[in-house]
Amino acid sequence: MQKALKLFRKSNPPLLEWLQSPIVYMENYSVGEQICGFAPRAFSPKSCMHHYLHMAKGNYREYLQGEQVKIKKYFYVLRPVLACKWIETYTTMPPIEFQRLVDALVPQESELSQAIDDLLTRKKAGEELDYEPKINVINDYLEKQLVSYDRVVSGIPAAGKSQDSWLDPLFQSALKEVWLK
Repeated sequence: MQKALKLFRKSNPPLLEWLQSPIVYMENYSVGEQICGFAPRAFSPKSCMHHYLHMAKGNYREYLQGEQVKIKKYFYVLRPVLACKWIETYTTMPPIEFQRLVDALVPQESELSQAIDDLLTRKKAGEELDYEPKINVINDYLEKQLVSYDRVVSGIPAAGKSQDSWLDPLFQSALKEVWLK
């Protein structure tokens, strides 16, 4: 619990994503629900955008260079780039669902939208998305966005001194609930 709250305080994107997950395996205590209620307070646009941009750049560099690329890796770069766009547009934690990001942020009926839809259709059909010629419209979009978000993230002010006085009562409440049961 202590580690989770420390990650929460730092606006840790994987933890914030986990809190949004529609899948709950087991929840014996109310602390998960309580933390979810505080998630908007913990969200840091700069921290989260930096995380997604770093992920996108690393995956782009690793998988999408050259004329032949492993096609399924486009999702490994598109999702974090679209997460950056979501943060820039809505200043909230991006949704987990890839389709929601695409629907909200990629202009419908565009060449880019069509290319992404084609990839999704192939993936859902269980087609093996192995090495193929790169998809120029997606590569061009990603290259442009990576450069753009480098500038955007550097312009987001760092979070001020954290107003996390709400974390101590949350931690104490969780301890009481668990230990007094």
